Amino acid sequence: MAGRFSPRPTRTTVRGGHVAVPGGIPRQAAVAGRVRTWVPEWPIDLGLVLGPLRRGPGDPTFRAMPDGSVWRASLTPAGPGTLRVAARGAEVRGEAWGPGAEWLLERLPELLGAADDPSVFVPRHRVVAMARHRRPGLRLTRTGLVMESLIPSVLEQKVTTDEAYRAWRLLVRKFGEPAPGPAPGRMYVMPDARAWALIPSWEWHRAGVDNKRASTILRAVRVAARMEEAVRMPPAQAQARLEVVPGIGPWTSAEVVQRSHGAADAVTVGDLHLPGIVGFALAGDRDADDSVMLELLEPYAGQRHRAARLILLSGRVPARRAPRMPRGDIGRL
Repeated sequence: MAGRFSPRPTRTTVRGGHVAVPGGIPRQAAVAGRVRTWVPEWPIDLGLVLGPLRRGPGDPTFRAMPDGSVWRASLTPAGPGTLRVAARGAEVRGEAWGPGAEWLLERLPELLGAADDPSVFVPRHRVVAMARHRRPGLRLTRTGLVMESLIPSVLEQKVTTDEAYRAWRLLVRKFGEPAPGPAPGRMYVMPDARAWALIPSWEWHRAGVDNKRASTILRAVRVAARMEEAVRMPPAQAQARLEVVPGIGPWTSAEVVQRSHGAADAVTVGDLHLPGIVGFALAGDRDADDSVMLELLEPYAGQRHRAARLILLSGRVPARRAPRMPRGDIGRL
């Protein structure tokens, strides 16, 4: 998640960064879709705003193109849809295809941070102030969709980034459907709740997903409608709704509402890397745990997730002193 800072890319730092959208020749869509233009009142950085929605460089539901545009394939309440977003000067142009096209275009401003209000954020540390100055285009996205963030977040529980991204990529490509419209090659819409529920146990195994995570996803998709209702709740209540499902805890629920709600205060607890990064950046304490992290972020109450994003973007991280977590593949067993 470009503008990622140069040190090692952990799962947490990827989430805090942004997707590179290099310059190039604009891509011409072969089939016209529904179009909406919008002019935000702030500088827009598509890679920075939409970066947290990408689950790895091979995510079949997300693509950053050489022309600077970003493509997303989503399963909306109206059906599958593909959205292409491009910024040209001060104007943003959204083009969408499929049954979910109108739904995606209607929510385009919120997707790009229109519901976010960074003006209330007051930096309390130099490293945070500098990161904010260097990233004026940072806005918190709000997708309005719960399951599309919940399922990959469950896949990321207690495994390496590579394992989680591989599982998401394999399952979506095998059980999802091709993205509508002239989407770039190998883009897919994630499966609906019924399709997730019908995935055989051996396919979870082949994708490297253990029974605990697979069972959590199966429990969640059985109540998918109730999960999606959480998008109309305040973030704290939405997290409580999600955590009713066994296997979904504070780490997972925070990761979801950060994206579905644009929750500025939903700080991720229980993460392997984040406490040490925050502790090192704000207090020089690379061994900080969740309690220390929350204490350091207390001055940012109401905006703790935004503060954490800025810290991740600052590049101030402790040097590695231990081997990477070993990558496993239960699909080979």
